[in-house]
Amino acid sequence: MLPRGGQRPAENPYLREDNPTEPPTPCPMMNEAVRTIMTTEVVTAYPEQTVGEIAELMLSGQLQQLPVIDHDGRLVGIITSYDMWRDCRINPDSEKRLVGEVMNTRVLKLAPKDKVGTAAELFMDRRFKTIPVVNLNGTLKGVVTAFDVIRYTLRKEYKEPILFREVIL
Repeated sequence: MLPRGGQRPAENPYLREDNPTEPPTPCPMMNEAVRTIMTTEVVTAYPEQTVGEIAELMLSGQLQQLPVIDHDGRLVGIITSYDMWRDCRINPDSEKRLVGEVMNTRVLKLAPKDKVGTAAELFMDRRFKTIPVVNLNGTLKGVVTAFDVIRYTLRKEYKEPILFREVIL
């Protein structure tokens, strides 16, 4: 029975026994270290700041989330606009609460030596937008965003700028 549209699905040539061709090698740029593309100047929050302060900071900087660090620079959590929205629905005085009471402490992190491909997979599979990058001591070294990966890939692949009209033609 043929699927809808009456066409057979395309065969994967690498699954055929008569094809001696090896699968394509991974894109070399995905093997680069995250440190080469991460943003190192990061706006952060402290656990003792109020949600109101951080909401103003996030609004003025058009930020969706902030890493939360202690005074030694170690990552202790992350606070997102969703965390604040959810908290304000439950607590009428949410803006007076401390970031440490609202932040998420279960944070997925990368090391500076982790691969760009690992970050790309996490962005696709987990639908994250930003991942903190920490060293072995847990000190925040930067963040990598899905935009960082896209920008890096585009600049590596296309040496000349691509105009929007060229893309849609």
